[in-house]
Amino acid sequence: MKKIIIVLVMLCVGFTYAQDKKQPKLEKKGDVTEVTYYHNNGEIEQKGTFNANGKLHGEWVSFDAEGNKVALGNYANGKKVGKWFFWEGNSLNEVDFIDSKIVSVNKWDNKTKLAINK
Repeated sequence: MKKIIIVLVMLCVGFTYAQDKKQPKLEKKGDVTEVTYYHNNGEIEQKGTFNANGKLHGEWVSFDAEGNKVALGNYANGKKVGKWFFWEGNSLNEVDFIDSKIVSVNKWDNKTKLAINK
């Protein structure tokens, strides 16, 4: 009997903790659904849209738990397309996608010099 009570108490504590996580925010806008996912601390984790078929579509952006942008890119009917940007420390990775396949990668850091034509 004592073991059953301990298990029940542990389950109740576990369910209470699990309910603290903020649920995703969904908003229907025409043919797409905008969604925002959250980290456990309440900061935004990802924002983007799903098409009417439930596939990732349009611009998506991801943030770390401190609110810093870590990724930005576009989906077309569930596939990564175009230029995606990934921030990591003091560097930026630019990745070109076609049909979710990597076509090219460029890495930029704070030591990269840019030529400006005036």
